[in-house]
Amino acid sequence: MDIVFERRGEGPPLVLLHGIGHRWQAWSPVLDLLAAERDVIAVDLPGFGASPPLPAGTPYTLDAAMSVLAATFADLGLDRPHIAGNSLGGLFSLEAADRGLVSSATVLSPAGFFTAPELRYAASVLRASRLAARVPDTVLARLARSPRRRNAMFGMIYGRPDLLDIAALAGDARAMRTAAGFEPTLRAGRATRFLGACADVPVTIAWGTKDRLLLRSQAIRAQRRLPNARFVWLEGCGHVPMGDDPPQVARVLLEGSAHPLRTAAA
Repeated sequence: MDIVFERRGEGPPLVLLHGIGHRWQAWSPVLDLLAAERDVIAVDLPGFGASPPLPAGTPYTLDAAMSVLAATFADLGLDRPHIAGNSLGGLFSLEAADRGLVSSATVLSPAGFFTAPELRYAASVLRASRLAARVPDTVLARLARSPRRRNAMFGMIYGRPDLLDIAALAGDARAMRTAAGFEPTLRAGRATRFLGACADVPVTIAWGTKDRLLLRSQAIRAQRRLPNARFVWLEGCGHVPMGDDPPQVARVLLEGSAHPLRTAAA
């Protein structure tokens, strides 16, 4: 597939995966902080951002995602890079670690640890957010000028939407409403949980203390599933924490990827 990506910096490679309905620009607040020490590759997942959807008839399963990810690594000349992901991208990052495709995984509020009721709640919030994203950009920009309205519009996703640029929020809204992979991914999520162990691959799990989409109970469940993982609370951060506190998030990502690269031979 012709996957769209942004690449910056030098050093050990670090691939960044966004969440459902988002785009590579979700990582913009931390990209330059990471690029000072890493070769950073932020990708648009299939059916999101500017990347095309999966071929017709291809389900949005973990197997399909891992096939695309492995092919993207090969196209970019990456042999077991470090990986980091948020939400859906966090689930994909853990799955890549469990399958031995990466050298480390750092995940921010990863999906895959919800119960059926928790998933229904998250899906309803996401669908409501997508419906609200149909507001014309000019109207959205006018409403978002008020910090109170901006918090009401985006507070379920971000811990501090008042810190985010209005143009970036408008771009996120466009990405949400045009994402061809949104509904197929939500449908696939009903039967998708992370059940791996990530044996021998360093894992860091970070969770925003203000995450209102994937709740604290799922953070505890993730710790129980992966007891050897390093766990970090992201103070004051919401579900998409990169814009809430860029220095804190960048520090966690750099620490999580501070491990030797594995090679295919190893």
